[in-house]
Amino acid sequence: MADRSVHYVGSLPGEDAESAMSGALARSGPRLRTLADGETGERNRWIVNFVDGLDGHPDLETLARGAWSSYEDIPKYRVRKGRTLTGDALNLGYLDEFRRSYPVFKKLREEHGNEGLRYQVGLPGPLDLAMFVFGPIGPFKHVAPFQEATVRELRQIHAEAGDDVLFQIEVPVELVFMTKAPKPLHGVLSRWLAKKVAAVAAGAPEGTNFGVHLCLGDLNNKALGKMKSAAPLVTLSNAIVAAWPAGRTLEYMHAPLAMGDLPPSPEESYYRALSGIKLPAGCRFIAGLAHENQDLETQRRLLGLVERLVGDRVDIACACGLGRRNPDQAARAMDRCNELAETG
Repeated sequence: MADRSVHYVGSLPGEDAESAMSGALARSGPRLRTLADGETGERNRWIVNFVDGLDGHPDLETLARGAWSSYEDIPKYRVRKGRTLTGDALNLGYLDEFRRSYPVFKKLREEHGNEGLRYQVGLPGPLDLAMFVFGPIGPFKHVAPFQEATVRELRQIHAEAGDDVLFQIEVPVELVFMTKAPKPLHGVLSRWLAKKVAAVAAGAPEGTNFGVHLCLGDLNNKALGKMKSAAPLVTLSNAIVAAWPAGRTLEYMHAPLAMGDLPPSPEESYYRALSGIKLPAGCRFIAGLAHENQDLETQRRLLGLVERLVGDRVDIACACGLGRRNPDQAARAMDRCNELAETG
């Protein structure tokens, strides 16, 4: 049996945390290293519920409401005149959800006999939160309060769970910026973006464990950014590794090789840049190429190509969470993860 793990990025099919985690454990239990609570219910569209919940915030003025039918149909806010938005005024909900789901996770872990499994907490990047709340000015003017709130809740969770939790920093806006910027700007842009990502880890206690989920967006299972090759994600990944703070463990880098409802490119040239990826010792590369709408033979060929370019075995994932797929699509995507992980 091949020594690959399966990684589920975040959202999972299920009515609640117990059913979502139970389903993942039933399908992939021995192959999982970490497991999120499934981000079910009102959380199944990543930060949508948080952004909508800011309507009526005393420090913010709602400029427009949105139904999230597309990336253009989203709410718009600004800081209310005479007010200041601070991290103390934001409840991101990470701690609340952790306290609800972590006891369920521990019960299921014991029932399945997977002692090494750790609880995975998804942390949307502060720059991403600022972008979706305030629009294009957000990343340049309003990152600080989201950074403060993220680090506060991270530290509170770590104080309660210690090394039994891994924090996954989730950064679609950063990779989308890379896909849209002219190539000559990739170097300076990636370094600026990487500092924002690494700042979350730098605010954590020493010894805290992290993974990074590079993302292209997945609203309604549609990608916000499109890559013509893997080069932008390699440049951004290498910049994040270079900026990573000492004393915090980067356990994996997850790379989206599919794009929402679009399966991975079948062209070998698309992946060539992966030969230049630089990861620290012990950091796993997770290939987000599992997709239900591409035949298994092609996916196995692409997996072999990715492993030759990276120079090591890789772990298997989809490009993003499964909450935006219908139950049948999600089940087939999870089965594909296992099929690829078992490839000889």
